[in-house]
Amino acid sequence: MLPQYGPDRRFFHVVRSSLPHMRSPSRYPRNMVRFTVLASGSKGNSAVVTAGRTRILVDCGLSCRELFRRMKLAGEEPETLDAIVITHEHSDHVNGVAVTARKLGIPVYFTEGTHRAWMRWLSPRRQMTYTQWVEQCRKQAAERQAEAEASADEDEADETDLASDSAAVPAEMARIAPAEALAAAVEARKEADESTVPAKSADPTWLPVVEFFKAGEPFSIGDISISPFTVPHDAADPVGFVFHAEGVRMAVATDLGYIPPNVKAQLKGLDLLLLESNHDLEMLRDGPYPWRVKQRVLSRVGHLSNEAAADFLEDGYDGQAAYVILAHLSESNNLPELARVTAERALNGRASLLANMLLLAKQHEPLASLYF
Repeated sequence: MLPQYGPDRRFFHVVRSSLPHMRSPSRYPRNMVRFTVLASGSKGNSAVVTAGRTRILVDCGLSCRELFRRMKLAGEEPETLDAIVITHEHSDHVNGVAVTARKLGIPVYFTEGTHRAWMRWLSPRRQMTYTQWVEQCRKQAAERQAEAEASADEDEADETDLASDSAAVPAEMARIAPAEALAAAVEARKEADESTVPAKSADPTWLPVVEFFKAGEPFSIGDISISPFTVPHDAADPVGFVFHAEGVRMAVATDLGYIPPNVKAQLKGLDLLLLESNHDLEMLRDGPYPWRVKQRVLSRVGHLSNEAAADFLEDGYDGQAAYVILAHLSESNNLPELARVTAERALNGRASLLANMLLLAKQHEPLASLYF
């Protein structure tokens, strides 16, 4: 069991009312708000937000087995999760979402753009060159022409052989009434169609429930209100989140190339801020990534550097959060101490036991739960 930040709490059972997507009663007290980072980095991202009777998984970049292992290590109960919310469709945020949602029977919340991109990513597809496409069109045209000619020949044969065909009908078929024969044909066709439909288990995109939301339009899951906001990243429709429950505001802002005004407006009056601090600029430039990948990371739809995160903490941040968690640190292009020192300088002595406690999320083990 990991150590836990925040005041000691007694655990007792609560009785749930009938809320949408709510699960069985839990051992957690009604008035507790908790935030647990399970993993953060390019190999998988996931966190749990808890308030009252509701537990939400934020992204599911770990396999289902590893996610459950991390949750139990952090003192979380996988079977009490009520929903999964997804920031964007990149694999380090959605790798385990389908298996986890099916196993727990819980809904997954996407933007429509993210859901479409996720389905395209999982659905088998075959690519072809333009020349191959032209050749395929020619073959299809030739097949249609051959079918048309064959159909014309059959029509002529049918007219001349109608009488002999009628005489050649088997006795058992003649005894079947026309209505019964039609019904039998429909049933046979239905069975054939059903046999060609893939089972749910064979469809990698099948989920128990899919719910859509839009950036800029708040929604609620159980006891938690959620405000999604657009972030600049090279995904279909990427978002960050502000979670609000029992007077506590917690924000997740990772996978963004820079911090535009709309994001700065969301990251005010927080009690907890999970902020990307992905790379050190010099380490990235001298690191092992190909140049095109370096350009992507450095772009305005890439990832936030230590320096960019520090600039925000120094000039754009209001300093009100009890906890600031640096997240999505690159294992190839960053060092935890570099990220920490850069952020500490930006906070300029504002960190204390009551505000701006600086923490670093880890890739390979969960962070101790934070309580409010």
